[in-house]
Amino acid sequence: MSRPFKIEIAESEEELKKRLQTANLGNQKEKLQMLWWLKSGQLKEQQEIAKRLARDTSTITRWLYKYRTGGLSGLLEIKKALLCKAEN
Repeated sequence: MSRPFKIEIAESEEELKKRLQTANLGNQKEKLQMLWWLKSGQLKEQQEIAKRLARDTSTITRWLYKYRTGGLSGLLEIKKALLCKAEN
């Protein structure tokens, strides 16, 4: 059994549900699903979330850290790789 954790989710359950229904990217859907499960009280442990999403618990921990430090926008931020132009 994983250790209990606490997280304050600022968004309402309804807001998370609406964003979940309109999310286009799979990765963002998973993150919104995680927050919705936590906000609605359906899941309370990182291990349970990881199992449902078929993700490693370290991934869930990283996502929750991103949410704690950057809020919803930080969690859902899509980072694009920088392409370097080779010099001749």
